[in-house]
Amino acid sequence: MASPTSTNPAHAHFESFLQAQLCQDVLSSFQGLCGALGLEPGGGLPQYYKIKAQLNYWSAKSLWAKLDKRAGQPVYEQGQACASTKCLVVGAGPCGLRAAVELALLGARVVLVEKRTKFSRHNVLHLWPFTIHDLRALGAKKFYGRFCTGTLDHISIRQLQLLLLKVALLLGVEIHWGVTFTGLQPPPRKRSGWRAQLQPSPPAQLANYEFDVLISAAGGKFVPEGFTVREMRGKLAIGITANFVNGRTVEETQVPEISGVARIYNQKFFQSLLKATGIDLENIVYYKDDTHYFVMTAKKQCLLRLGVLRQDWPETDRLLESANVVPEALQRFARAAADFATHGKLGKLEFAQDARGRPDVSAFDFTSMMRADSSARVQEKHGARLLLGLVGDCLVEPFWPLGTGVARGFLAAFDAAWMVKRWAEGTEPLEVLAERESLYQLLSQTSPENMHRNVTQYRLDPATRYPNLNLRAVTPNQVRDLYDVMAKEQVQKKSDKTDAEVSATGSAGTQEELLHWCQEQTAGYPGVHVTDLSSSWTDGLALCALVHRLQPGLLEPSELQGMGAVEVTTWALRVAEHELGIAPVLSAQAVVAGSDPLGLIAYLSHFHSAFKSMDRSPGPVRQVCPGASNAVLFLGKLQRTLQRTRAKENGEDAGGKKPRLQVEAESPNTEEPQVPEPSVPLTPPSQHQESGAGDLCALCGRHLYILERFCADGHFFHRSCFRCHVCEATLWPGGYGQHPDGHFYCLQHLPQPGHKEDEIDEIDGGPKSPKLSTPEEDSTSPALPVSSPKQPTRRRIRLSSPERLQLASLNITPDPETEPPPKPPRSCLALAQQALQSSFVGWGMSVQVPQDAEAMEEEEERLSSNDEDEQEEEEEEDVPFDTNLEQALLTLVKNSGTMKKYPTWRRTLLRRAKEEEMKKFCKAQAIQRRLNEIEAALRELEAEGIKLELALRSQDSSPEQQKKFWVEQLLQLVQRKNSLVAEEAELMITVQELDLEEKQRHLDQELRCYMNREETMKTDDDRQAEDQVLRKLLDVVNQRDALIRFQEERRLSELVSGAAIQG
Repeated sequence: MASPTSTNPAHAHFESFLQAQLCQDVLSSFQGLCGALGLEPGGGLPQYYKIKAQLNYWSAKSLWAKLDKRAGQPVYEQGQACASTKCLVVGAGPCGLRAAVELALLGARVVLVEKRTKFSRHNVLHLWPFTIHDLRALGAKKFYGRFCTGTLDHISIRQLQLLLLKVALLLGVEIHWGVTFTGLQPPPRKRSGWRAQLQPSPPAQLANYEFDVLISAAGGKFVPEGFTVREMRGKLAIGITANFVNGRTVEETQVPEISGVARIYNQKFFQSLLKATGIDLENIVYYKDDTHYFVMTAKKQCLLRLGVLRQDWPETDRLLESANVVPEALQRFARAAADFATHGKLGKLEFAQDARGRPDVSAFDFTSMMRADSSARVQEKHGARLLLGLVGDCLVEPFWPLGTGVARGFLAAFDAAWMVKRWAEGTEPLEVLAERESLYQLLSQTSPENMHRNVTQYRLDPATRYPNLNLRAVTPNQVRDLYDVMAKEQVQKKSDKTDAEVSATGSAGTQEELLHWCQEQTAGYPGVHVTDLSSSWTDGLALCALVHRLQPGLLEPSELQGMGAVEVTTWALRVAEHELGIAPVLSAQAVVAGSDPLGLIAYLSHFHSAFKSMDRSPGPVRQVCPGASNAVLFLGKLQRTLQRTRAKENGEDAGGKKPRLQVEAESPNTEEPQVPEPSVPLTPPSQHQESGAGDLCALCGRHLYILERFCADGHFFHRSCFRCHVCEATLWPGGYGQHPDGHFYCLQHLPQPGHKEDEIDEIDGGPKSPKLSTPEEDSTSPALPVSSPKQPTRRRIRLSSPERLQLASLNITPDPETEPPPKPPRSCLALAQQALQSSFVGWGMSVQVPQDAEAMEEEEERLSSNDEDEQEEEEEEDVPFDTNLEQALLTLVKNSGTMKKYPTWRRTLLRRAKEEEMKKFCKAQAIQRRLNEIEAALRELEAEGIKLELALRSQDSSPEQQKKFWVEQLLQLVQRKNSLVAEEAELMITVQELDLEEKQRHLDQELRCYMNREETMKTDDDRQAEDQVLRKLLDVVNQRDALIRFQEERRLSELVSGAAIQG
């Protein structure tokens, strides 16, 4: 073994290679190492064994052990699995380098081309557990000592590229820098191979390189010819990234990272941010790595108001082009947001420099994301076959808030390498493509929760990574279009067009089918004779009969005697909406007058699509029957419950005036039986229905086409008009309220009783000046119990920074004699929490070290003698705590000074808490992204529907066959819209869960602050505020209980439906 002070030139080059932090330094030190050992770089896997044999250096042995362990896995067959395969990898991003490493371990000759000459991206990537284990197994800690040492698992793109570059070089990958791949050069004749078209003119050896496999990892803007890409659009989404210099001072290290805060469940934070700085965000993330990395989603109107964007443009490219972005304003924006999020604890924020020497802050658009329709293809010419595969962003562009980019990129790299192995084994091309596409179907669904939990067992074989894997989910016959023989190109294109035309035909029923179904459902009712889809419904009886058949307990025909047609139709529309989840499309007057036959057809088609699979036998239809919009129904009832609550609170403030929402307040509660009491009179139609305003938007007054109509509180709106009056956010059922001023608000901005109008204007307008101010006292004030709004006698105390620091450092220990005895626990969990609470100084109880803590510290001491990498791997395998117990422990971690005695325990708990926060944030952002996509899809459907409706209403002389075809197309659009609305409601149920969970957590903490005070120290205002918090907490608990009951009923109904289908 060589001594640490060895003067061997190879040892010095190896140390430089390990420590190099620039791409050019890595390459020069590796060339020096190979020169000192008499080797040529890029010799494949045999080169690694030669370096290992000649470099008998103590510092390298731990790295050799890790790489040997990896290369020794049976799947690589001692580097002979792909020994005769030649590969070209395009792109030296993390995914391209990771794919190159796997191909080199398989024994293939790997050549990698990269158009850049240095790594300069500071942006930070979130790492899943398996990626951490995978990188550690490749020697990540040897190359980068600070790898995953914080409370969050992440790494900067630049460090990840450097790490993988070093591994690739050791494994013999041949890398060419400053070379751009522009396309493929097919073999000109038989017995020749595929080559690459490269710029600028490459060396002769590279220009003449013939390969069997091409792996493209060149990013989302470059996809090889032959692959088709699909765009997934959402509404406008503007992201901002900022990297600040990390001085690694003591103060900086103590600032906690932010795993993710989303408006969807933490509106209070963003409202405070808006008031303090004028910045309006959807989310924000902060990682501490080589730089202080912040990434956030900003609203366009906020950027325009603060002068970040010069001018508003409808085209996103033009909106965010460099000429339209003010760099100085963007820097102020990012600095103010970062300063507020970290309470100003990072001090003076200085921007890091990007590759061009400018401040590393940028605005980018992620409104649309690209996804390849296939992950692989095979091209053949003159008998030479070429396997093409995609990995990284050119396969699937990641949605950055989910933190899935590098994890799914690595999985795609593994899957591509497995495909190459199967290719090298001589498997038929169609079989290889079918297996690869089967894996590709799983990629977008993968998460740490639905993959195999034991990450130490992950191998190249996909069966070790994906549970319930089915490699025959896609058959060889389904991927024939991915096998391109040059002579068949024209035939294939024609076949693809035919398939597209076939898939364009919808599955919606025709008018005849809809009419026949309505006749079946209304047969046998006195006075009901359905012969068409217009005049047969004008008296309202047919509609009431349809509702009664679907839900007999809701209304009886005998109750309708003596009522007019408008009243009957109004009642039927309301019952269908409140109890069946069928939103009205037209007003009662339009039904009675027969003035909108297309609207009536669209409305009845909703009944048909929701209940067409129902058994015709009489009996009540549950809300969870197949096809029914359960979530829409539940959210509607939740919205009416909230409105009743607010109407009661505002009743006295209105001076005895009947609230506008009185009609909705009389609707059935979510907890009430669905059969209305006979004593409740039928409410006559409201004024807006009498005027027949279903064709006009209640807000803008413009015409409403059928697919544009959105009904809320008995009014019809454009979806684009139904937004919060303050923040202009889209409003969803269960998440908005109507103020007596006539405007609609999201719950965040809904004015409370007693609030002045100027307070609303202040929120709406934000700061009048575009100049951004950093948060001072409001952002750094300590967390104190929120007092009741009606406390004019109390005054907020403003503390200076030294005073706040001194107050935060106090360790107040109450006198044990004056503290009341603890209440007896009611469960084992409470007993455990009580025992843990009694273990720390500051709680006024005896000090006793928990057994779990002692065991953990003993384990830490035992592991400290082992290798540092192995120690961290052991920590990963700790058995997780119960969720409630872990939350109790985390509270102790944050509040007890004695936790410093147990740093391992504290660090583990904090990491797990951050991981849970990250999971919640990712879940919220996935929902937000899908809601945005649904909103964009609905806009496209509305545009198509307007064209069809105009054609139907204007072309009276068109042939009947043409009109019939247009109506069927319109019905297809209506069904697609109803499906999207139902999915949107399902997502909003999950949003409600996240929001209520966060509200309950905050209210619980606030209530505990009051309850922990001595009764003798409480004022009347304190008791009033405590009572108010308790009432809010009970309301939140009741709402969560309603959600749980709804989900349980749906689960049981699905079980019954499944059993019925099997029977």
